[in-house]
Amino acid sequence: MIGSSLTLLIASVSPSPFISFNRLSHFHSSPFSTSDLLKVTSRRLALAVKTQSISTMANTSEENGGNLKKQLAKLFEASLRETVPSEPDVEPLVAACTAKFGDYQCNNAMSLWSKIKGKNTDFKGPPAVGQAIMRNLPPSEMIESCSVAGPGFVNIVLSKTWLAEKIQKMLIDGIDTWAPKISVRRAVVDFSSPNIAKEMHVGHLRSTIIGDTLARMLEFSNIDVLRRNHVGDWGTQFGMLIEFLFEKFPNFEDINERDIGDLQTFYKASKQRFDADCDFKERAQKAVVRLQGGEPKYREAWAQLCDISRKEFDKVYQRLGVHLEEKGESFYSPFIPGVIEALTNQGLVQESEGARVIFIEGINIPLIVVKSDGGYNYASTDLAALWYRLNEEKAEWIIYVTDVGQQQHFDMVFKAAKRAGWLPADDRIFPKASHVGFGLVLGDDGKRFRTRATEVVRLVDLLDEAKARSKAALVERGKAEEWTEEELEQTAEAIGYGAVKYADLKNNRLTNYTFNYDQMLNDKGNTAVYLLYAHARICSIIRKSGKDIEELKKTGVLVLAHPDERALGLHLLQFAETVEEACTNLLPNVLCEYLYNLSEYFTKFYSNCQVVGSAEETSRLLLCEATAVVMRKCFFLLGIVPVYKI
Repeated sequence: MIGSSLTLLIASVSPSPFISFNRLSHFHSSPFSTSDLLKVTSRRLALAVKTQSISTMANTSEENGGNLKKQLAKLFEASLRETVPSEPDVEPLVAACTAKFGDYQCNNAMSLWSKIKGKNTDFKGPPAVGQAIMRNLPPSEMIESCSVAGPGFVNIVLSKTWLAEKIQKMLIDGIDTWAPKISVRRAVVDFSSPNIAKEMHVGHLRSTIIGDTLARMLEFSNIDVLRRNHVGDWGTQFGMLIEFLFEKFPNFEDINERDIGDLQTFYKASKQRFDADCDFKERAQKAVVRLQGGEPKYREAWAQLCDISRKEFDKVYQRLGVHLEEKGESFYSPFIPGVIEALTNQGLVQESEGARVIFIEGINIPLIVVKSDGGYNYASTDLAALWYRLNEEKAEWIIYVTDVGQQQHFDMVFKAAKRAGWLPADDRIFPKASHVGFGLVLGDDGKRFRTRATEVVRLVDLLDEAKARSKAALVERGKAEEWTEEELEQTAEAIGYGAVKYADLKNNRLTNYTFNYDQMLNDKGNTAVYLLYAHARICSIIRKSGKDIEELKKTGVLVLAHPDERALGLHLLQFAETVEEACTNLLPNVLCEYLYNLSEYFTKFYSNCQVVGSAEETSRLLLCEATAVVMRKCFFLLGIVPVYKI
């Protein structure tokens, strides 16, 4: 469905007391006055309150937390002001670099030279600018050495003593001290968004998994996240479903989901009846009017159908460990008339071929907000939802997680909101709205993932199959004799469900990916199984040492003397900037890549540095624990449950 995306219904959400419209509704009357519902004409979003650019999300070293890149950027910012006081607005360009040159690099010299040459400067070229930037760096215990290479690149080698101290401090103070600092107080993540009375499919799986991870990363960044499930719970199809319900079950008040059976089959049967029987079709159309008019019998039947669907959705959400709050299409429908009226009063809405539309610059089709028959559509609902989220929920970042096919729709909705003054024209400034698109899930044949009967795969069955295969692999390894049945079940769930999630998240979300159980459940390569096993092995190393790791955190000292210790320590400290990059760009695969690389750094360290029984045992056990802590946080952000033994 077009529009929003993901939310979860852990508990049954009572239906809205308002009569409202689904994105597919053909009806437009409302029993509420627009003045009761909105005061759009008298309340416009004050952009001046929130005009902070993403590029200036943090201003002090305290705000930078564990973010190495930002801490270095503050030092280079001071150096740049000293080096070129005539260019006060220059932003430091700091990036991680290969170990051959250093740990980080400042790349301002060339661009600065192009600005200052010919302006009475003493510099003779980019290398001289780079040398000056290096000389003017404030003293800092985090920097071990600096050098200038090529056309003024300033290379930084970080102090291994400082790195070790920061890791040990995290072990004592907790990983949350490395949380990104993003200047957003509240965000809405709109994801999952299945349609009532229809089966959730793999597209909803992608939206649910990606949306949950984005919400988790934003929550870790201390943002108040409203997880919204914009379900398709209104529209003309409900007249058909309700009339079929009445026909099959005259005493519908006493039935439950067992009586109706599979709701998808029920939907198909009602649709066949609707298409084949003119009398039934007429009754169904009248049923929509009665539902829309608020007749209790029809409202009750509608609510019952919605509740049955929610219970089916919840089976998926419980397996995935995803939490959502439902605010479906019916919730926003009462706000539509006032929003359209306000946009009309601003001169944005125009008549076109009997419909009411908003013309968007650069797009050759208009955004239809009222259809020619007077009904509302996806755009009507999404504009009302966006208005509500900005004005009533006070969200500063609204994120929609849907397939890439809906990109143009959201682009048009966002541009209409900018024309209305709801959003700033500059996408770097909050409040802002973002569409998070994703590609298709493919089968081994390269086509859209379906069963042999061409029907979409039931997500519950898909997830249960992953768990069953995971359990079979564990039994084959003899774990049924070693573990309790509860341990076996919990580990199979963690690995099976985690494998499905990671196989999706490790890809750039814009690309299609092939769903293959054998690949995702492989214990070698970049898979959740490999990473979960790696974490379990680290935990085993610590257990076998016999040492109290909590006591070591207080009394031991972490040292990064060996090159592989230092490389692992540096990568651990790049966790914060990685999560911030993944958040800012809304790309979970960035975090997956970091996690896989972390396991590779640890493998190299463990291969070359004896831990238990060595002279450096205490320090290296602390490094093992730091790695496990960061891995667990990565797993949590990806919605994956860690395993501690294997």
